[in-house]
Amino acid sequence: MKQKISRRELVKSSLLAGALMPALGLMGTAAEADSLTPLDPSDPQAKALGFVLDAAKVNASANPTFKPGQHCGDCAQYQGKPGAASGGCNIFVGHSVPVGGWCKVWAKKPG
Repeated sequence: MKQKISRRELVKSSLLAGALMPALGLMGTAAEADSLTPLDPSDPQAKALGFVLDAAKVNASANPTFKPGQHCGDCAQYQGKPGAASGGCNIFVGHSVPVGGWCKVWAKKPG
């Protein structure tokens, strides 16, 4: 014998599923962050964009857009959590960058 599902039960189930979806997405993001490999400064893309592990070592004459105090941690492309030593980057997909690094794509994080 088939059991009928009431409209009320269907709405409740839909609302519950909708509330759980963002939480499942956050769990996936945390797992992805753990799987990132550190960016190697000798990577061709990193070299092309003047990436350095330590912003204090940026050659200012070769990078005229660099201003003291700029680093990955305050860049709009940086995806790391506050207080983390490294995090993902929208430019170097699949790699983590140190919070103190820098590259030519640096742009001030809004806020």
